[in-house]
Amino acid sequence: MNNVSEFLGEQSPFQDCFPHFMPRQQQIDMAEAVESALENTTNLVVEAGTGTGKTFAYLIPALLSGQKVIISTGTKNLQDQH
Repeated sequence: MNNVSEFLGEQSPFQDCFPHFMPRQQQIDMAEAVESALENTTNLVVEAGTGTGKTFAYLIPALLSGQKVIISTGTKNLQDQH
């Protein structure tokens, strides 16, 4: 597997590990944006809603890149979301 859509799409190996895994287009879009930023050495700021699958969306391309990366996240508690 060479790109994020292979890991997060219909034939994802995560389906065997996580019984409730479902491909999500927003997750794939975010992962492809992260992948592109890493390939082009550009900065990227992403804001994505609850249920997008952000963790895999940024970790998969980071791991596949083989580069050193810094990931900074900010989380709002569910009680604080409007």
